[in-house]
Amino acid sequence: KQILVLGLDGAGKTSILHSLATNHVKRSVAPTEGFNAICLNTEESQMEFLEIGGSESLRSYWKMYLPKVLLLVYVVDSADHARLPMAKQLLHQLIQSNSTLPVVVLANKQDLEGAYCITDIHDALALSDIGDERKMFLIGTHVAEDGSEISSSMKDAKELIGTLVLETQ
Repeated sequence: KQILVLGLDGAGKTSILHSLATNHVKRSVAPTEGFNAICLNTEESQMEFLEIGGSESLRSYWKMYLPKVLLLVYVVDSADHARLPMAKQLLHQLIQSNSTLPVVVLANKQDLEGAYCITDIHDALALSDIGDERKMFLIGTHVAEDGSEISSSMKDAKELIGTLVLETQ
C-alpha cells in the first residue's frame, strides 16, 4: 500500500518528498515528468510514497492510483493565488469517490512573500465542504535552503503521515 502525493505542477511535491526521505533540504526545480517513488523507513513502518507529476497531461493518471492507496498527500503552493481554484477543483474531484480516504494537505511555500496563511488556504480549498467522515489535516510547510535540516513543520508532517499509515494498515 502506498501514499499518493499529488498537486499541481510547481507546488513542491518532489522537494517535499526528498526532504521527508533525507531530513535535509534539496530543492528540485525540474517538474516531475511522470512518476517518482520514494521508500521511507521509520522505526514503526515502511512507507512508500508515489508522486505523480501535476502537469495537465499526467492528471488523468491520478484517479487510477487513488483506490490503491492508504493516504493522499495533496501539496499546494500557498503563494500561487491564481491557481488555488484549480487546486481546489482537482482535490474535490479526486476525493468525492472515496469518502474515507485520509487526506493530508500540505500548504507549501509558507516562507514566500505573499503566501496565504493556513486559514486562507483552508478557505480557498473549501476544506470544510469535504465532509466529516474522513481524517483531514492541513499543515503549512516550506522547504528552506539547500542542505539545511528540514523545518519543524516538515518533521510534524512526516510524523503525522507515519501515524496515519499505522492507523490505516
